[in-house]
Amino acid sequence: MENFPIQKLSSQYWPPGLNQIPDKPNTLYYRGTIPDPDQKFLCIIGPRKYTDYGAQVCEKLIKGLAGFPITIVSGLAYGIDSIAHKHALDLGLKTIAFPGSGLDKNVIYPKAHFNLALQILESGGSLFSEFSHKTEAAPWTFPKRNRLMAGISDAVLVIEAGQKSGTMITSRLALDYNRNILAVPGSIFNLNSIGTNNLIKDGAVPVTNSGDILYALGFGDDQISLFKELEDKKKLDEIIKDLSVSEKIIINILSEPKTVNQITEKTSLPINIIIQTLTELEMKNLIKESGGLFYLKSIS
Repeated sequence: MENFPIQKLSSQYWPPGLNQIPDKPNTLYYRGTIPDPDQKFLCIIGPRKYTDYGAQVCEKLIKGLAGFPITIVSGLAYGIDSIAHKHALDLGLKTIAFPGSGLDKNVIYPKAHFNLALQILESGGSLFSEFSHKTEAAPWTFPKRNRLMAGISDAVLVIEAGQKSGTMITSRLALDYNRNILAVPGSIFNLNSIGTNNLIKDGAVPVTNSGDILYALGFGDDQISLFKELEDKKKLDEIIKDLSVSEKIIINILSEPKTVNQITEKTSLPINIIIQTLTELEMKNLIKESGGLFYLKSIS
């Protein structure tokens, strides 16, 4: 962590949201990279004692954000916080952590997530705190850091929440700051869904897929389609690198569906090679055939 010294961030370089809240910090310290203000900041919060449903939902929703200019914000804590950070890292999304402590390596809380904090820094993310460097986590530090998580964000996504919890405190702060509140609906029999279901009844946006998040962050249909096309192209380029020469040739001409005869005309490959290659591409789940036409399958 010595490669990422603690620095004081001048307020002119603060992410815009932090300068807009009424109870903004007097001082802000950081390790890592100053966030790009053109990114959209999505705070993801939930309980430390999460359910399998909450973990699965968190993973699925973040996966649908890959490729978009979105930074994931959370608190480095046990539970949904750390799950959100880890999935963001896995998918190449920037992520920011607000530990409930100072940023000295000996007090970063929780200690069990020191390596996660280091991974966030090494990936180009950052750690933020308004506390002096050696301030240890205490009951009073968490509400204070929660307001910064809400303040920095364009929207706050609540994965799960009990009726009375720190998660609900953060969501109420976000509401006070006029941020978009998003909540995942849950079972009426699950105590961890009482908070989210109540938020929805009070006007929070119900989230059942990643598109709901993208719209809430201000992305339009055209932007979403463009980002998806670019992301699919990146994935396809990665896949193509490992294909045989004949597979690459055929994949590259299937931007529009074609028959075997049309593939023959376009490639000049022998018919037996074409048939064999088409079979191999179908087995790899890269193309499909319908009505004599061969299509590229959606990249997922």
